[in-house]
Amino acid sequence: MSGGFFERVYNVVSDIPKGKVATYGQIAKMLGAPKFSQIVGYALHVNPKPGVIPCHRVVNRFGETSSSFAFGGEDKQKELLISEGVIFTKDGNVDMKKCQWRPELLDIE
Repeated sequence: MSGGFFERVYNVVSDIPKGKVATYGQIAKMLGAPKFSQIVGYALHVNPKPGVIPCHRVVNRFGETSSSFAFGGEDKQKELLISEGVIFTKDGNVDMKKCQWRPELLDIE
């Protein structure tokens, strides 16, 4: 996988606003590579700018945070998301209906 794809991942992730999340598959699809969700995950795992590229705003399709969050342990991702206003359901997952980033809707709002 070329560094160019990783850079494209980082560019998309950098656009996710505070208080919103995207899924690995969503990012892969946005980049025209819908089967590359695991590659998106790997790119975020090796994020070269953890304080700049907000990889904590990416969760799985069920709204689950990573069990191996690379920048401070399992609970750190959830803490960061809560501090940005992301809402979690009673089962501990992100409320995807309320918090999933949907840039395709920005043009019609």
